[in-house]
Amino acid sequence: MTYDDGVAQRVREALDGLPDVVEKKMFGGLAFMLRGNMCCGVVRDQLMLRVGMEGYEAALARAHARQMDFTGKPLRGFVYVAAAGFDSDKDLQDWVDRSVQFVMSLPAKR
Repeated sequence: MTYDDGVAQRVREALDGLPDVVEKKMFGGLAFMLRGNMCCGVVRDQLMLRVGMEGYEAALARAHARQMDFTGKPLRGFVYVAAAGFDSDKDLQDWVDRSVQFVMSLPAKR
């Protein structure tokens, strides 16, 4: 798998200004780590977001979101969002902010 460079750049811009953001190739795409925790990423042309268990059902209820199931088994607390779900920069920022909000609630890893 690979990832869309344009979507990755938009995610970089959405994360701009946050401390300790590191990019890593994982899950067959590009993941963005925040304070050592996986936050969000890009797989092909879709977003991969860590929303946590409390935000999981609400995220799945939104249009264009689905379970993250890259191994064939759903990974609860993570969702994929199809490109149509973040056409606008506002929609992309909203999704990324959901992920950031959850990850900032976790202890930092080093």
